[in-house]
Amino acid sequence: MKVRSSVFASTILILEVVGVALFLRGFFPVPVKSSLSSKNKLSDLPPEPLTGGPSNASGTPKPLFKRVVIMLVDALREDFVFGPNGRMFMPYTRHVIERGSSLSYVAKARPPTVTMPRIKALTTGSIPGFIDVVMNLNSPALLEDNLIWQAKTAGKKIIFYGDDTWVRLFPKHFMEHDGTTSFFVSDYTEVDNNVTRHLDSTLKRDDWDVLILHYLGLDHIGHISGPHSSLIQPKLLEMDDILKKIHGALVSKEADGSLPYLLVLCGDHGMSETGSHGGSSEPEINTPLVLISPIFKRKAEMEKPGVVEQVDLTPTLALGLGLPISQNSVGHVIPGVLEESSLREQLRFLHLNGHQLSCLLKDSTPEYEKETGFEQFRVAEKAHGSWMKLYLEGNTSEVLTNMGKKVLKQYLEALAAMSSALSKQLGKYDMYSMIAGMVFVFQLLLVLLLAMPEALSGSASVDLPVLSSLLSLPFYLLCLFLASVHVLVCTSAESSCYFCSLSWGLVFAAVAFSSAMFCILISLARRRLPFGSQFHGKSPQISSGSEWMLSELDVLLLAGTVGHTLSLAASSFVEEEHQTWYFLLNTLCLTVFQDVCRKYFREQRGSGDEEEPILSKKSQTFSHSGSDIYSEKWLALATPPFTLLCCRLLRSLNQTGVQWAHLPDVGHWLNSSEHKVILSLLSAFCLGLIYLLVQRRCSWVSKVALAFGLVGVYSYRAAVGNVLFPWQHSSRTTSKGTVEARFVYVFILGILFSGTKDLLRSQIITADSKLKSKGLWEIYSGLVLLVSLLFRAHNLPVLCCCLLIQTLMAQFIWKKLHYDAAQTTIMHYWFGQAFFYFQGNSNNIATVDISVGFVGLESYVEAPAVFLTALSTYAGPLLWACHLVCYLSSERDRSPVAVGHGCYCLALLRSVPAAAYIVLVTVLRYHLFIWSVFSPKLLYESMHLLLSAGVCLFFITMEQTQPK
Repeated sequence: MKVRSSVFASTILILEVVGVALFLRGFFPVPVKSSLSSKNKLSDLPPEPLTGGPSNASGTPKPLFKRVVIMLVDALREDFVFGPNGRMFMPYTRHVIERGSSLSYVAKARPPTVTMPRIKALTTGSIPGFIDVVMNLNSPALLEDNLIWQAKTAGKKIIFYGDDTWVRLFPKHFMEHDGTTSFFVSDYTEVDNNVTRHLDSTLKRDDWDVLILHYLGLDHIGHISGPHSSLIQPKLLEMDDILKKIHGALVSKEADGSLPYLLVLCGDHGMSETGSHGGSSEPEINTPLVLISPIFKRKAEMEKPGVVEQVDLTPTLALGLGLPISQNSVGHVIPGVLEESSLREQLRFLHLNGHQLSCLLKDSTPEYEKETGFEQFRVAEKAHGSWMKLYLEGNTSEVLTNMGKKVLKQYLEALAAMSSALSKQLGKYDMYSMIAGMVFVFQLLLVLLLAMPEALSGSASVDLPVLSSLLSLPFYLLCLFLASVHVLVCTSAESSCYFCSLSWGLVFAAVAFSSAMFCILISLARRRLPFGSQFHGKSPQISSGSEWMLSELDVLLLAGTVGHTLSLAASSFVEEEHQTWYFLLNTLCLTVFQDVCRKYFREQRGSGDEEEPILSKKSQTFSHSGSDIYSEKWLALATPPFTLLCCRLLRSLNQTGVQWAHLPDVGHWLNSSEHKVILSLLSAFCLGLIYLLVQRRCSWVSKVALAFGLVGVYSYRAAVGNVLFPWQHSSRTTSKGTVEARFVYVFILGILFSGTKDLLRSQIITADSKLKSKGLWEIYSGLVLLVSLLFRAHNLPVLCCCLLIQTLMAQFIWKKLHYDAAQTTIMHYWFGQAFFYFQGNSNNIATVDISVGFVGLESYVEAPAVFLTALSTYAGPLLWACHLVCYLSSERDRSPVAVGHGCYCLALLRSVPAAAYIVLVTVLRYHLFIWSVFSPKLLYESMHLLLSAGVCLFFITMEQTQPK
C-alpha cells in the first residue's frame, strides 16, 4: 500500500500520541490510598492502650477548639510573612507572631504547586499525583475521606467564601458558600472583595463552627506582574487588615469556660521569582503557617519558625476538632499544638495518629512489618499501655512523668518515620501500561526510520506491506501470543492496571495493531538489508552510488539532534535545556556562515555572473547589475552574524532554567514602573516592524486589517497598564482590556478568513500557486497577529527577531545556498526550539503564563483558555513550523515533493526525543528528581508531540495541491 510521505508521517505522529497517552496513564501514579472504600468513623477508632486489662476509652479526646477559621491566601510565600519585609507587608500578623499567643511554621508543599492538588492535600492529608495539574482546570467532586466530610458528618456547620474550586470539590458540604472563579487572573480586586463583603455579618453570628476563606488576589498579581510588583504590598496590607478584623472578632466573642478558638493563616503554595507556580523551587514550596489561639503560650520575642509538611495540618485540625483523621492522610500531628494538653491526652492524640498511619502503611506496603516506623509504633504502643496501667493505678511519681515523656518521644519518632515512608511512596507505577505504551511508540519510530529512503525519495511515497503482513502466519501467532500475555498479566497483577481495565474490543484492536506493526517492521527491515536503494531527491550531494555524501552541515544537524536527545538523560541538562539549544543554534549560524563564505569566495571565482537572483519576485523583473549582486553577497554574509547578535540579545531578555532564573534580566528591567516609557517606545517600534515584515505578501484588505489589529494590540497593552499612550498619565486606572482584545480578535478572524478563502480557491477552483502562496501567508499573518496580542509587552522583541531572522534566512540563505527540504526543516526546528526558550519558557510548569488564557474574556471559559495558553507557550515552535510550510509551498524552483519531505523530517525530529525520553523516565522512575525535573519535561514533550501532529496534518493539505 503506497502512501504519501506527509500522510505516512502524520499518521505515525497521531498514533504516537496515543501510545504516549497510554504511557502517561501508567507513569503518573495514583496517590497512596487505603484499600477500604468506606471512610473513618468515630466508632472505628482504636481503644486506649492498656497493659493487662480492658481499655476504658475508645473515642477521641475532647476537642481542643470550639471554632476554627482558616484564612488561606493563595500564593502566599513564607518570606512575605517571615522575611525582612514582613513587618512592612503584614505588620499586625508579625506583631502576633512575635508577641502573641501563636505558633509559626514554614509549611512545605509538595510539587505540583498548583491550587487544586494543594487543596486536596490540605483536606485529605494525602499527596496528590502529578497528573492533578491537568485536573486543576476542571476539578471534580472529591470522593475520598477528607476533613470537610468528617466535619459535616460530625454535625459541624461550615461556611466557605472564595475560590470556587472548593465548591466543586465539596458540593453540598457547606452550610453557606459564595465561590469566585480562580482562573480570571486579570482581576485581583473584586475577587477578594467578594470574600471580604461577607465577613462582618458572618463574624457576628454564632451558628457556624468552621469558616474557610480563600483569597485569590495575591496569586493573580503574581501571574500579572511577579512577586516584586508594586501591587504586592497593598494586597498584603489588605490581607493583614482582614486577619486583624477576624482576630479581633474572635477575641471579643471568647467566653470564660468555653473552648478556645483557632485562627489559621496559610498559603496553598508559594510564588516563583517570575510570579508563577507549579514547580519545586524554594519560593514555590515554602508557605507560612501561623496558628493563633489563646491556648498557646504568649511569646516574648520573634522565634525562628519551625518546618513542617503542609499535610501535617490535616491531622492537627482533625484532632483539634475532635474528628477522626482521614484514611489517606500521610501527615503527622504538629506537636506544638498539643503542648498545653495533659500528658494522657497528648499520648492519646499521638496514638490515634499512629494507628491511622500504620493502617495506611499496611494497605500500601506489602512488607509493612519491616518498616522502621511501624516497628517503632508497636514498641511505643506497648510502652503506652504500661504507662496507662500505672496512671490508672494512681501513680503520681516523677518516674511516671519521665516514662510518659519517653513514650511521647517514641511516638513522635514513629510518626515521623511512617509519614516519611508513606510520602516517599507517592504511588504505584502501572508498569504494564507504561511498557505497552513504550513498545507501541518504539514500533512506530522504527517504522518511521526504516521508511526513510522511500519517504525522502523523488516520489515522496512509502510502500507499506500492510496486506501481506495481515495475511501472514506470524501476524496471527503474534496476536495469540500477545493476547495470552495480556490475560496472564491481568489475572496475576497485584495492583490494578489501566490497560487491563479496557474493554476486550479495544485490547484486541491494540494487540492486532501491535502485531501488524511488528510484521511490517520485519518486512521493511528485510527490504533494507541489501542497502541497494538509491536515494533520489534527498540532497544535491549524493554520489552516483548508493551512499550518502554528508556535508559538514549535515553532520552538525545529525550530531546536534542525537546529542540533544542523549543529554535528556541528565537532570541538569533537562533543567538547563535552553543552554543546549543556544549552543546548537550558535554553532549552526557559524556553519552557515562558513557555507556562505565558501559560496561567495571560493566557488564564485569561476562562475562569473551565473548566480541566480535572490531578491523578491518584484525585483526579478529588473536586470541585475553588478552592484545588485554585490549587495546581495554582503547581505548574505551579514545574515549569520546578525542572527547571532539577535540570539545573544534575546538570551538577556528572559532568564530561564533553574540555576540562573533568579538573576535580574532585561525583561524585569523593562517591566519596572520607572521604565514604562522605554517599554512603550520599544513596543511601538516592534509592532511597527512586525507590520513591515508581515504585510509585504498580504492582500490590501489583510494589510489594513493587520495595521488596525496591531494598533489594537498596543491599545490592549495600554488598557492593562503595561504601556502608555503619549497623552496618558502613568498613574491612570487600568482595566481588563476586554474590549481592546476583542477588537483585535475581529481582525485576526478577518485575516484568517481571507487566507482560508484563497487556499480553498487554489485547491477547488483553480490550481494557482500564487493564490495558494498568498493564502498561506495570510494565515501565517493572522497567527503572528494573535501571538503579538498574547505576548507580554517585553516579549514583543522576541516576535520581532523571529520574523526578521525568518525573512533574512529565507531570502539570502536557504534559497541562495540551495539547501534541500530536509536541511531546511531541521534548521526551522532548531530555531523553533531556541525561540521557545527565548520567550522565557523552561521545563518547569511554573513558567507557563496562564494569564494569556483570559485575554479578551470576561469570565473563565475552559476551551479558549486552554487553546490560548498552549498557543502562547509554544508560539516559537509553531511560528517556525508554519513558516516552514509557507516557505516549502511557495518556492517555485523547489521540487514538488518538498512539502512531503519537510513533513516527514518534522515527524522524525519529534518522534526521536519523545520515544527516547519515555525510556529514560522509565529507567529513572526512582530518581531523586523524577517529580521535580523529569515529570514536567515529560508533559512538555507530550504536548509538543500533539501540536506537531496538528502541524503535520496542515502539511497534508498543502501537499495535495502540489503539481505532479
